[in-house]
Amino acid sequence: MTAPANDHSANAMAMTTRRYPSTIATSVEHELVVKKSRFLAHVFPLQEATEAEAIIASIRRRHWTASHNCVALITGQLGDHARSSDDGEPAGTAGAPLLEVLRRRELTDVLVVVTRYFGGVKLGTGGLARAYAQAASEALDAAGLVPRQALVRATVLVPHADAGRYDHLLREWVSRHDAALESTTYGAQAELALWVSAADVDQLTTDLAAASSGAVRLTLGEERIMSIPRDKSCASPPR
Repeated sequence: MTAPANDHSANAMAMTTRRYPSTIATSVEHELVVKKSRFLAHVFPLQEATEAEAIIASIRRRHWTASHNCVALITGQLGDHARSSDDGEPAGTAGAPLLEVLRRRELTDVLVVVTRYFGGVKLGTGGLARAYAQAASEALDAAGLVPRQALVRATVLVPHADAGRYDHLLREWVSRHDAALESTTYGAQAELALWVSAADVDQLTTDLAAASSGAVRLTLGEERIMSIPRDKSCASPPR
C-alpha cells in the first residue's frame, strides 16, 4: 500500500531547499595574450580538495620557465574553503582576482591556475588583475557549468518479474525531472533506487501509485548534495 502523500510532504519539508554552489563539467586550458604576455589559464573540477596540490605541482613542472603560476581554489559543499597565491606577482594582482572570479560565479570544488609568460611590457597592477581575471573567466566559460542541489534517495521494492517494467517507468520519470537512477539490485525482491529533489517527491509518489494501483510503496532515505549526471543514471550512489 502506498505511503500517505502527507507523510512524504512532511519529510520533504524537512529536506534542504537552499541553493548550493555549482562546479564545472571538465578541465580546460585557455590562452590569453595581453601586450605580449601570455596567460595560460588551467581550470579543473575537483573530486577531493587533496587533488589540488598534485595538479598545481604538475603545472609548475610543465611550465617551469614561466614567470608565475598563480593559483585560486574553492572547495566544500558550501564553497566555504578558499585560498589563493600571487606566486611573486604584486600582492593582490593575481590570486585575489582569480578567487573573485570563482566567487562571483558561485563555484566550488574548482581549481584555477594561471601561468604567465612575461612579454617584456609591464601591465601595471590594474592591468595584471584584469588580465588574470579575464583569462580565468574565458577558461571557465568553456568548462561548462554543473549545478548541484540537495537530493534524497528514494527506493521501491518490487517482485523480480516486475523489475523491468518499473525500471522502464522510472527511467522515463527521471528523464523529465531533476533525478538520477541507480542500478537495480536483487535480493528477496528487486530494489530500484533513485535520487530525487524534495520538490518532486510528492509527484513521484503519485505517479508510482497510479502505475501500481497503490501496490508499490516509496521509501525515503538519506539526503546528499550532488550533481545530476548527464545520462540521468548512475551505476553506484553518487559521492
